[in-house]
Amino acid sequence: MKFCYSILIFLLCTQLAAHSVESGEFSQSFSGQSRLSLHPQHPDTIGRTIQDEDTNPIELDEVIVRGDRMRNIQMKSAQNIVRVDKSYIEDNFSGSLMQSLEKIPGIRAMTIGSGQSKPAIRGLGFNRMIVTENGIKHEGQQWGEDHGLEIDQFSVDEIEIVKGPGSLLYGSDAIGGVIQLRNNYIPTEQAEGNINLYGRSNNESMGVSGQVGGRINKWYYKINATYMDYADYKVPTDSIQYYSYYIQLKNRRLRNTAGRDRNAGFTLGYLGENFRSHLLVSNINSRSGFFADAHGLEVRLSDINYDRSSRDIDLPYHSVNHFKLINNSAWRIGNITWEGNIAFQNNRRKEFSEPVSHGYMPVPPDALERQFDKNTYTASTLLRMPVKDRLSLQGGLSIEHQHNKRDGWGFVIPDFRTTSMGVFVYGRYHISDNLIISSGARADKVKVHIDSYRDWYQTPDEQGSPVYKERAADLQKSFDSFTWSAGLNYQQGRWMLKANIGKSFRAPTPKELGSDGVNYHIFRYEKGDNSLRAEESYQADMGIRWQNSVLTIQLEPFLNYFPNYIYLNPTPEYYEGLQMYHYAQARVIRYGFETDVHLQLTRQLSLMMQSEYLYAEQLSGDKKGYSLPFSPPWSANFSIGYRPGKGFLGTEGDIVLEYRVTGAQNRIVPPEEKTEGYQLLNLSLGRSWDIKDNSIKLRLQVQNLLNKRYYDHTGFYRLIDVPEPGRNVSVMLGFSF
Repeated sequence: MKFCYSILIFLLCTQLAAHSVESGEFSQSFSGQSRLSLHPQHPDTIGRTIQDEDTNPIELDEVIVRGDRMRNIQMKSAQNIVRVDKSYIEDNFSGSLMQSLEKIPGIRAMTIGSGQSKPAIRGLGFNRMIVTENGIKHEGQQWGEDHGLEIDQFSVDEIEIVKGPGSLLYGSDAIGGVIQLRNNYIPTEQAEGNINLYGRSNNESMGVSGQVGGRINKWYYKINATYMDYADYKVPTDSIQYYSYYIQLKNRRLRNTAGRDRNAGFTLGYLGENFRSHLLVSNINSRSGFFADAHGLEVRLSDINYDRSSRDIDLPYHSVNHFKLINNSAWRIGNITWEGNIAFQNNRRKEFSEPVSHGYMPVPPDALERQFDKNTYTASTLLRMPVKDRLSLQGGLSIEHQHNKRDGWGFVIPDFRTTSMGVFVYGRYHISDNLIISSGARADKVKVHIDSYRDWYQTPDEQGSPVYKERAADLQKSFDSFTWSAGLNYQQGRWMLKANIGKSFRAPTPKELGSDGVNYHIFRYEKGDNSLRAEESYQADMGIRWQNSVLTIQLEPFLNYFPNYIYLNPTPEYYEGLQMYHYAQARVIRYGFETDVHLQLTRQLSLMMQSEYLYAEQLSGDKKGYSLPFSPPWSANFSIGYRPGKGFLGTEGDIVLEYRVTGAQNRIVPPEEKTEGYQLLNLSLGRSWDIKDNSIKLRLQVQNLLNKRYYDHTGFYRLIDVPEPGRNVSVMLGFSF
């Protein structure tokens, strides 16, 4: 039998942890009494209570490891879960966090140029899935098609993705799933850190990201900062067609898509024997341009020389600043743990465009088209406790208040205030070591208050008299919901099964209730409906996994039924030459699956295959028989990986060649265009070197190796026939000390 090294050792109640070296030995200092817990990548643990005066080596009983880390993660919940760490983000680094995660089956990045993207889980994005950071729901302006995710991907230590509804724990908006971001790394030295330098060829981006931290007794701190600057990105075409106009691209660059990011964060933490607290302060600042020719034909008459430089940011552009303050605390009394979270967020978004007249609107006085200033206050509490040897319960309550104010000459959504409150209880019962059942219930109340708004210019009414037209009326609505979930986890031999059924909900957004105006960014008139009901979803998820020493096969099917799905319905009406869209509700069914296969041919050589498929259909309403907007086509990713030995040019490394196949998307909702399928080749290779207590890591990626022209059906610029970026070489050099 071969010794299994890299065992994870925990000192409970201290947040201390260590990995054993190849000899099986480890060392870690602490004060007080604690419980030494051995986790050999297996659900069972071996433990022993020790005192701080114990200095003699401790020998634990022999353990035969029959499980792995993935099994532990999957037995944790009846839902389908994927967990990745910081090294995964670095190895798959792309222009945004979601693009770095896009290789995970079921996860999509809805790209907005080369530097921003929106997350989607199983085809559901916007306000139908949520992103949390340290347990706090991230609140930006996620309703917008051109609004990216304000997160510094290099500040994240661990990501856990829940594919499927998360309404039981998080309330409204978690119908599609949850992406949980954690900044949970705790320094072990008085001073340590890392710095990463990176660049990308396609948009000539250059960036640096660094983190320093340290620990002194029970206190620790971390400081991180990131700066990135990128130019207009290149596409494999010389021109694009917009309506009946052909737009020439200088040097194949999509003009005015340059941008820059400036991010910083500070963490201060305390670790006691029975109490811990974690304070995070962060600020994300970005500024990027929009493809000028995509914001109206008026740009043909503009005096701006967009081809003067590939790195300047001209009109139209947007800037976003997201400030976040989060505190997580926990107390432990015996076997009972109480957790409390409080947070404040401010999201300030400004969008600038050249002031030109539209319809009855005269030339605006300045370039500020829109401004959104949103404050979010969040508080939650959670109690975990074992009831009996095999039964554990947790319950919690949460409250969130948002206040959003608008400004600028363009109107899309009115000022609003929302208050959300929820309470839940959840339990897990271990029938045996291999069979766990779980269930829970939650009650929510969401209050929405929309302020009235009138145009700043006059428009003739039906009698021809000039009036300041009311775009949004004062509105107060309340939405109540009761959701539930039930599931099981079962493991027998090489097989593992999980299943989950439940109900989730989403309250309509103020945009869906109160919008009434032209959205010039996507060239349509949008009108809300204040009679919309809360969206509900009934779902069933399964996870089936088989594994032996060389082969792992995983299948994750799912089914969703919406009795009242909210969607933006195109109508035959027009306003100022733009098609009118009205928010409506319909019955919808969605189903699909993800697969993941891993074959370890030799110690160094492995084969992998991931795939995903989604089918969606509207069962009622004006678009009965149609799919849903932004529904991704099926796709599969085949890869072969090779890990050279430790003595070959470094300590460790890998070479991965990927072949990605994406099917055509012919089931569309007008004005979407059908999108042809495509195939891509990607290459990735990396190597690391250990130098005493330091390490150097080099990573090279080549995306779209053959510089193929293709279209992403869910991309922001797909509607105007802009292809995705061409060949892109990414380099990252990291140094840890």
